[in-house]
Amino acid sequence: MKVFFEWLKRHFNDPQVIILFVLLIFGTVVILTLGKILTPLLASVIIAYLLDGIVERLRFWRIPRFMAVLIVFLSFMAALLFLLFGLMPKISYQIGQVVADLPAMVARGQAQLMHLPERYPEFISQDQITRLMRYFQTEVARWGQHALSFSIASVRGIVTFLVYLLLVPLMVFFFLKDKDKIFKWAQRFMPPNNELSDRVWRQVDRQTGKYIRGKFWETLIIWGTSYVVFSLIDLRYAMLMGFIVGISVLVPYVGVVVVTFPVALAGYFQWGISSELLTLLVAYGVIQLIDGNLLAPLLFSEVVDLHPVAIIAAVLVFGGIWGFWGVFFAIPLATLIEAVLS
Repeated sequence: MKVFFEWLKRHFNDPQVIILFVLLIFGTVVILTLGKILTPLLASVIIAYLLDGIVERLRFWRIPRFMAVLIVFLSFMAALLFLLFGLMPKISYQIGQVVADLPAMVARGQAQLMHLPERYPEFISQDQITRLMRYFQTEVARWGQHALSFSIASVRGIVTFLVYLLLVPLMVFFFLKDKDKIFKWAQRFMPPNNELSDRVWRQVDRQTGKYIRGKFWETLIIWGTSYVVFSLIDLRYAMLMGFIVGISVLVPYVGVVVVTFPVALAGYFQWGISSELLTLLVAYGVIQLIDGNLLAPLLFSEVVDLHPVAIIAAVLVFGGIWGFWGVFFAIPLATLIEAVLS
């Protein structure tokens, strides 16, 4: 206990440390308790934070701030409309194709599994296959129930989405336009002696901004490249598979391994064991090699200085707490923790 109290006295006798600690606790409590209510506001802040980097780049080229904000905001709205009305309908259509083809895929998979005991009787028995098929049928029924409940609740989700679609762009515009005014207003509530908090924020801002913007461009590039390659190979669900591969880069290390299975299964159910399937797997492997050895180092050079074990641990911890958004912000949050500890 004496050692613990000496540690507390050594690290928490500085008022700046107390201020930083209170700010972190306050931010965590707000997100945990009011996160769902403030979702449009938090989403607007994050999007404005990402777009502000482009605004500052245009200002560096001597473009007035309001004009830079207008250019960036209109570009953002054009990209959002293209995503909603150009890409998402095609992805939704291909998801419908997968659902329609699922019974045939399941039947083909069952037929292949039933031959395994004949080919490899020393490794697997008919009873094991039967239990596996029962488990798989139970899981498929459970997924169907979840899909049905989701479709019933989708009306409310659509209304909420439309409200967000109106509110979020509006707030993003005002956050970009009035950034300096908002910072001055927030500064009024900060203690005068907060150099430590400012130093931590500058370090996290430098790392986080570059990382999230880099992930955004990496996702778009891998998504587009995968779609083009899969289309040239004539994969049936090219847009959907390209989208999944693009999203997988948001989860370091783990995403690549997980997404390999749906890509391989899509090729197997379309072509079986054939040269086309081998071509698909080789092309997918080349995309991952280019991403890991060329694109990622180019986008994230000297951005995140975290050990791979720390990155995976952050993904597991924050993903378990906040789901998808915890996974997305795992590395920025780990960077924040590292900055605070430093």
